Amino acid sequence: MKLRWNTYLRNRFFYLFTGIIAAFAACFAFPMFLPVVKILLTLGLTVTLTDFMLLFSTRRAVEATRHVPKMFSLGSENHVRLEIRNATRLRLWLNVEDELPVQFQLRDFSMELQLDGKEKRMLDYTLRPLSRGEYVFQDVNVYLHSFLGLAERRVRIAQAQTVPVYPSVIEMKAFELKALSRISNFHGIKKLRRLGQSYEFEQIKNYVMGDDYRSINWKATSRKADLMVNQFEEERAQQVYTLIDTSRSMRMPFRGLSLLDYAVNTSLVISNIALNKQDKTGLLTFSDKIDTVIRADKGKGHLRKILEGLYKLQDKPLEANYELLYLGVRNAIRGRSLLFLYTNFESYFALERALPIIRKINKVHLLVVVFFENTEVLDYSVSESKDVEEIYLHTLAQKYVSEKRQIVSELRQYGIQAILTRPEDLSINTVNKYLELKSRGMI
Repeated sequence: MKLRWNTYLRNRFFYLFTGIIAAFAACFAFPMFLPVVKILLTLGLTVTLTDFMLLFSTRRAVEATRHVPKMFSLGSENHVRLEIRNATRLRLWLNVEDELPVQFQLRDFSMELQLDGKEKRMLDYTLRPLSRGEYVFQDVNVYLHSFLGLAERRVRIAQAQTVPVYPSVIEMKAFELKALSRISNFHGIKKLRRLGQSYEFEQIKNYVMGDDYRSINWKATSRKADLMVNQFEEERAQQVYTLIDTSRSMRMPFRGLSLLDYAVNTSLVISNIALNKQDKTGLLTFSDKIDTVIRADKGKGHLRKILEGLYKLQDKPLEANYELLYLGVRNAIRGRSLLFLYTNFESYFALERALPIIRKINKVHLLVVVFFENTEVLDYSVSESKDVEEIYLHTLAQKYVSEKRQIVSELRQYGIQAILTRPEDLSINTVNKYLELKSRGMI
């Protein structure tokens, strides 16, 4: 029941006056109790009025401020903080309801707490956005009541603000620490030894146990009368491009995110790591046409440019045009580069159509084709069959999984690097492939 001034009557009020009404009804049979019941009614009304006066003793009983990041990260847990302050000297019981963006579809989100007079408290919660774009927070509603608990007052605090959801910067920073730390042993990131000579000379240093004896500099050794070796560093300023298929094959969702969104997050991760390795990074997206082209460059400002390009990507209900991709690569990418192509081959027939174009690109550049396992089909294929129908369905699932493995073998047969990965493992596997290719001196 709603009254004026955003005031509500709580269950305790109805219990109290239901009892009083029942007592009045009982007075028809026992009239001697009528004076006592009248006193109870007077006390009930007095307590209710007192509760209203306590709740409205100040114009603004509580204050609330929402603290959110400048941007949310797609698919990651983003922290939001509400600062709640009791502006009265009374102890209050609060139910805080934050009006979240419509994309989360949370209509019953609330938090309960108790505040002493003038006390301030922080409320923390996390949100995991599943689509890119602008998310609009509305006001904060605080429902408060006193120790009497007969009435409840709603305080609506204006806190409307808009937060854009970008590719996951949280994931990017996490992988940056893992990949670039020389002493890290984080799970999932493999540290590989360089298999061949690097290309850029760095310095001459004293020989220590474990150095490659083939790097001994005999002239420097004769001058110093001690073993000296040439030290090399990874060749830098190589071009690393991300090619993203935005066609309908990338619409399939896993854990709330589409394959395109997984590719977008990983593209930001690999671009950041490549820039920290002093390589140049670029972006090219395609479907039935070339959508976005960002030529390879380096610098923190360039990473922001890539971030904005990834933020604006949208999938299309059309087939990918690989002939157009070849023309786009030939026109936009100068010099041999490392290309990560994020796409999804759902059948061997889909690969056969694209394979001639992929082979042409691989002749000019070092191409890594990244596509996805259907985790639901994969898990179903290894589950137990209970009847003949399930045996048939499991056979189809196993054939589908086998066909994915065949696609990987076919690509590698033609000298094309390939990654078949679960969507949730995409970033780890792509970073490992980049570090492996760098360690082998292939770029």
